[in-house]
Amino acid sequence: MTYDPTGHLLLTPIDKEAPDRVRRLRELGLGERPDPAFDEFAHRLSEITGAPYSMVNFIDENRQFFAGLHTPGGSHAGSDLGATAAGAVGAGGVGRFMARDHGYCPHVVVRRKALVLEDVCDYPRFAGNPVVDEIGIRSYMGAPLIDRTGVALGTICVVDTDVRPWGRSGLETIKAMAAELVEQIHRREDGVF
Repeated sequence: MTYDPTGHLLLTPIDKEAPDRVRRLRELGLGERPDPAFDEFAHRLSEITGAPYSMVNFIDENRQFFAGLHTPGGSHAGSDLGATAAGAVGAGGVGRFMARDHGYCPHVVVRRKALVLEDVCDYPRFAGNPVVDEIGIRSYMGAPLIDRTGVALGTICVVDTDVRPWGRSGLETIKAMAAELVEQIHRREDGVF
């Protein structure tokens, strides 16, 4: 449990499901390497929402892994997401990893509900997250990927460095896209492509 010592706000939620999630991700072969199909999904998510950044994010006990990633330059390196928060800097810039206490996807996974933050600074609980100062994130929209076993594997999300009026249509879109990706994961597991 992480607290902001000045405001005594819970910043990173307790995740009791993490061991089950890690086990399920290993069964599915997800969360350890980039996946071109997930990169394509992230690109399509960005196009549909108009967000400059989009991710397919799998979360374990300590970190987040962007198995699918889209950035404004169209790269999959994530080099323009911000080196400090990613936690995995290589020769090509930032990698696909981010600490579990950065960002809002861990909240979505624990809550098991979509989260829409049109301006993260409007929410004291979320405004103190390191991604605000270190990367400049101002808006976020994400939905959980809950598979057929009931495990929340991770999220899909979009972020922007500007305030975004996602609205009800944005919420419905991110939830529908999450359901679509879960079906894609199930087809993979069943050997149906």
